[in-house]
Amino acid sequence: MISCAIHQPNFFPRPSTLAKLLQADVWVVLDNVQFNARDYQHRTRLAALADPTAQQWLSLPVSRPNGRASLISELRLADRETGRRRVEQLIRQYYRRAPYWSAIGDCVEKVGFALEFVDGLSEVAEQSTLALLSLLGWQGRVERSSALEARCGRSVRLADLTKAVGAETYVCGPGGSRYLDKRPFTELGISVSFQAPPPWTRKPETRAVSALRVLASYGPEAVREWLAPPVHLSAV
Repeated sequence: MISCAIHQPNFFPRPSTLAKLLQADVWVVLDNVQFNARDYQHRTRLAALADPTAQQWLSLPVSRPNGRASLISELRLADRETGRRRVEQLIRQYYRRAPYWSAIGDCVEKVGFALEFVDGLSEVAEQSTLALLSLLGWQGRVERSSALEARCGRSVRLADLTKAVGAETYVCGPGGSRYLDKRPFTELGISVSFQAPPPWTRKPETRAVSALRVLASYGPEAVREWLAPPVHLSAV
């Protein structure tokens, strides 16, 4: 049974996002939806080692070719060199004294390399997520929604994308239970699994913060053990 998670590209994502993707064999990067400047596609939130409530946004400057209607896949990095320097310097400032700095330092280096040669936001954000997933041992594959056929409508689109990558199970975060219509999945013979991330990822000092902090503090092996065990709210 192949499982699929569909999620927008996030820049150095939060632990709860990684928890969902770790449950899936395929990650469909939802890159052909409207960019939301208040979300996590072009930014991440760092928290100090000593005080996790001391937080700061790390943002990549972007340009929107079609204004507010721009799709995530259309966004371009406005100043790659400034973005690269800010990413490398700020993350190092926050976490260089952490026990597992070397592990996340390699991830930061990979993203810095991407920022030198890639001008699309989606690709850079995707690379940052894949760097962390690789650190956690994920061996799934990646597809992009912009390269797949799908009908319009939130739930219908998700069902079509799941079917398009050959998956029999759609892995959904707990928030999906508020809006997801299961009928399109049932019609296509796809089961829906609502995945609940570990409770600690929902604490105020953790839920909005990049997984960089917990990885730097406790290491990839421990974090994978905390995130990987599947906990399902319900399944159809």
